[in-house]
Amino acid sequence: MPLSAIDVRPATRFEDVKTVVGPKRPDANVCWCLSYRLPSKQNIELHGTARGDLVKELVREDPPPGVLAYDGGEVVGWAAVHPRSDTSFARNRRIPHVDDLDVWSVWCIRVRPGHRGTGISHHLLKGAVDLARSYGAPAVEGYPVDNNGSKVDLTMAYVGTRKLFERAGFTKVADTGSVLNGFPRVLMRLDLRRE
Repeated sequence: MPLSAIDVRPATRFEDVKTVVGPKRPDANVCWCLSYRLPSKQNIELHGTARGDLVKELVREDPPPGVLAYDGGEVVGWAAVHPRSDTSFARNRRIPHVDDLDVWSVWCIRVRPGHRGTGISHHLLKGAVDLARSYGAPAVEGYPVDNNGSKVDLTMAYVGTRKLFERAGFTKVADTGSVLNGFPRVLMRLDLRRE
């Protein structure tokens, strides 16, 4: 698949978000990419269809909760991006704050089965940065695993890898106290003020 065919847009269509991050059964208690978006207590209290109902509200908000990648008319991927102050990273003790900038966070990059390994995650990360930039973000952060090329379990790969973020121009600015799938997570940042 030629990478130029991938189009990344703001996530404003609920059905498309549901296709990528929603459950097969509407009442199933899956993440819906809300685990880092909401305070822990609120996230735990949401059950079944309430999670999807909340996502339906979020896609109507400005800014939207993330971006979607399309191959032609088919939705093939999702990246969650939002101001850090609106996420659980604002209070996360394991992910440090390096300064007082009103940064945006990218915390989930997901590509649908059948489309993985084709570079869509790179498009999603670029699209997430472009969305943050369009809202005046001074910088974008991500908290990927530093896996040194080792395989990351697919269920934990949603945070991305240090290499993915480096290829997008991000640099490591801090270690974190967070570990995922046995790998340390690092704080990567792309400063948008120098552009």
